[in-house]
Amino acid sequence: MPGPYVLALDEGSSSARSVLVDGSGAVVQEARAPVPWIRPRPGWVELDPVDLWRRQLETVQRAVHSAGAGPRDVVACAVTSHRETVLIWDRRTGEPVHNAIVWISAQTDDIVARWQAEGYDELFRRRTGLRNDSFFSAAKIAWLLDEVPGARARAEAGELVCGTIDCWLVWNLTGGRSHLTDHSCASRTALFNLDALAWDEELCRLLDIPLELFPDAVASDAGFGVLSDDVLPGGIPIRAVLADQQAGMFGQACFGEGEAKNTFGTAGVLTVNSGPKPVLVDGLTSSVGWTVQGGTDYELEGVVFHSGQTLQWLRENVQLLGPEEDVEAVAATVPDTGGVYFVPGFGGLCAPHWDRRARASVVGMTLETTRPHLVRAALESLVYQTVDNVHALARGGMPVTDLKVDGGAARNDLLCQFLADLTGLQIRRPRELERTALGAAFVAGIAAGLWSGPSDVSTGWVLDRAFDPGPGAERRTELYAGWQDAVRRTLTDPDRSSPLPDPAPPRGPAS
Repeated sequence: MPGPYVLALDEGSSSARSVLVDGSGAVVQEARAPVPWIRPRPGWVELDPVDLWRRQLETVQRAVHSAGAGPRDVVACAVTSHRETVLIWDRRTGEPVHNAIVWISAQTDDIVARWQAEGYDELFRRRTGLRNDSFFSAAKIAWLLDEVPGARARAEAGELVCGTIDCWLVWNLTGGRSHLTDHSCASRTALFNLDALAWDEELCRLLDIPLELFPDAVASDAGFGVLSDDVLPGGIPIRAVLADQQAGMFGQACFGEGEAKNTFGTAGVLTVNSGPKPVLVDGLTSSVGWTVQGGTDYELEGVVFHSGQTLQWLRENVQLLGPEEDVEAVAATVPDTGGVYFVPGFGGLCAPHWDRRARASVVGMTLETTRPHLVRAALESLVYQTVDNVHALARGGMPVTDLKVDGGAARNDLLCQFLADLTGLQIRRPRELERTALGAAFVAGIAAGLWSGPSDVSTGWVLDRAFDPGPGAERRTELYAGWQDAVRRTLTDPDRSSPLPDPAPPRGPAS
């Protein structure tokens, strides 16, 4: 029987995806399209916003039509997207003034350095929970205002608007009638005050970024307008907007303080629910998790730039893996890495080290090193980077009590078992690994009355497999000490980096 469905748009770093979720919380139809990156210069990464929208729209219409659903079958729409990517467009015509600048792009490094010299680092940290870093949206907006001819004057005249990708999608979904974002997305710009849940006027004034550019920042389950008939007929309401990692945490039912998930996607992201007030921890960032049903949950987060992308690099750039070759199968042909460590700092190291000048390195090779050793070392690097952030949380007084995994690489049993061994935690993998779209859909469905609240999400979470930590604290310490040494060799200035965590992870509960 058709419907009721929630339509969720999940615009990721490399693909646009749309899914239909039914009343049981199951994905019943999906459509996906690739979103190519534009690399105008080394280290710069951009997206064509118009092309991105066209690809996302095509997936929306394909998913709905393939399911045989009509307008009355879709009760609500949800939007989630990668977060720090930002663009500026014409308020009247909707025409972008430039490509969107992607979260990983380094073209704003000079602006970040200038703001650091002006003494703004601590202000960013204290007000927004983030860092003065090229990763976040603030410097990207400043770059667009400075580098696009006429952009600053037009912005000050109120002719232009800006937004992260969620905001751009909502604008286009509603035919330009809604210029809105939610608290979770706004909190990843480094311009949003975590305590006030509002744009920080003083910070924007100091950085010379006009407030007239910004969308209204509202609750994650607010009304964001209705889909235009050009998208889908019937006035389908947009009832949820969430940043992708926060949506994934909601979809993983991490509703209690200390409950965490790690997403192994293009990047790797550890997020932990830190409760009803923002918490600051050295080396990590603090953001809004979501504002749902009148309450706000905050999160602590550790991002590593290169997670699944590291495996993609092995396959596409250096051909250490064939086009269809299974990573786990190759890695499992050797019992360990033979002492090899792979530190994937291709675009610098993010949390908890924050060294954007670091570059990738392979440490510990000998004449006995083989292709499987290198593949296994690359795979294990996804785990080691996650453990770095687990340690940072513990050092900051927020130990992880429950760790779930998702994302494409989490299908890899060897990876999940190694993560359990290195953290001393039971690792729980859900049956449905794509939690981002589900999390956004759940928020929209709760707002539309399809589900009563977060308890329904918890009830619907289904375990695929649990990975219990193996014995051997001494071996765990030895392996992790080797990783720490490899990271120190990679950092450009180890003394200024966030401190490396203790070599022996704090052992948490096994269930």
